[in-house]
Amino acid sequence: MSTTPGYDRTDPYTLTEEGIKDPPVGWRASFRYLGPGLILSASIVGSGELIATTVLGAQVGFTLLWLVVFSTFVKVAVQVELARWTIATGQPALTGYNRVPPTVGGVGWVNVLWTLLALSKLLQAGGIIGGTAVAFSILLPIGGDPLGSTSIVAWTVFLAAGSIALLYSNRYSLIERGAFLLVVVFTFVTVLIALGLPLTPFPYGAGDLASGMTFLIPAGAVGAAVAMFGITGVGADEVTFYTYWCIEKGYARWAGPNDGSEAWRRRANGWIKVMYKDALVSWVIYTFGTLAFYLMGAAVLHPQRLVPQGNGMITTLSRIYTDTLGGWASVVFLIGAIAVLGSTMWAAIPSWSRMYVNLLATLGVLDWQDPVVRMRWIRVFTVALPIVWAIAYLAIQSPVLMVQIGGVMTGIFLVAVVAAVWYLRRAETDPGLYGGRVFNALLVVSSIAIGLLGIYTLLQVFGVKIG
Repeated sequence: MSTTPGYDRTDPYTLTEEGIKDPPVGWRASFRYLGPGLILSASIVGSGELIATTVLGAQVGFTLLWLVVFSTFVKVAVQVELARWTIATGQPALTGYNRVPPTVGGVGWVNVLWTLLALSKLLQAGGIIGGTAVAFSILLPIGGDPLGSTSIVAWTVFLAAGSIALLYSNRYSLIERGAFLLVVVFTFVTVLIALGLPLTPFPYGAGDLASGMTFLIPAGAVGAAVAMFGITGVGADEVTFYTYWCIEKGYARWAGPNDGSEAWRRRANGWIKVMYKDALVSWVIYTFGTLAFYLMGAAVLHPQRLVPQGNGMITTLSRIYTDTLGGWASVVFLIGAIAVLGSTMWAAIPSWSRMYVNLLATLGVLDWQDPVVRMRWIRVFTVALPIVWAIAYLAIQSPVLMVQIGGVMTGIFLVAVVAAVWYLRRAETDPGLYGGRVFNALLVVSSIAIGLLGIYTLLQVFGVKIG
């Protein structure tokens, strides 16, 4: 991508020779350039972990522990490969998706599916804002009954309005710092509780962990397992919006426009290595967070046959803390739940705003390369999305179901993402930037696993029962 006359030459989506910067070498030098993965972690360790993963642990116990580990690990290669293309071209995911043939009315088929995913995600995001509202309502009820309509509606409206006010500026540095704070809070509290369970009335031991690594899916839990696989770790939406944050951090701009030189390949490979480190750090964070929530559901809720449902989800989940630490821990849990679910909102609103605007740009509604127009539209969606999500929650008021629906659709769309990744790798990524043999093997395994997930999910949608 070349410089466009008249546009902001400091815009991270416009690659210029003036923006070139040599990449750091080693972990210590790279640390200050990490950040997109923190936003990713803030989004991931939220609805999927607090709701879907804990519910699955409550339903089946330790049996599917292996799936938690597999789910978080196997999709990283697809995330990294798409980010590699972004650093090489300076373009975000939906721009690339639109180039994958065939097209439907001038729109790439992947973006057509993305539109369907976005509609289902309105429900999932509604479940997130609803879960946060319930946690606030229990902690500080308005009008008496903490689960009454007055308190729930008031907190939902407050959260939507507060999110708009805090995120309207859409500054990358603000979003990254907020994500960092929330990630630190919920990771520390959650992992500490999970590691402390062996000292409580609900302990787990090596035998329990071993029973969870048998690679089996119990009867009746397949649907929940598929939803969890789709939503935990990096989902289709996280894989997609990670590319936007890699650009806004500066990875593509610092690599510079592709002039075909060895100097460009050296810089691009250097910033890709920084992105590897960023992705690895985020993987460690959300994997430990995911495992912690699953262990708490399996060790505390499953023996008592407590499965979170409806608006009572937060009350049931709080039993993880109160049954292990005592009644006083309810406040700790509610603060942790607000941090976890709030972090997802914090990351999701600006991320989805960018993806919606990028889609409109591919339809010719606006010029994505004009930073003024692009930001104006991003702010429109920053206002609109929390309002739509809040309305969706108030209309349905079942956070668990809403999040699981989004998880199933995420599993389906992941197949389209894999197809796009392989097309863009072959058609547009400089071969000099390809990963090594180990990474390429992992990419193949990841693609096969995601493909099987998509086939299974589609069969279930059409009523074909397997297992």
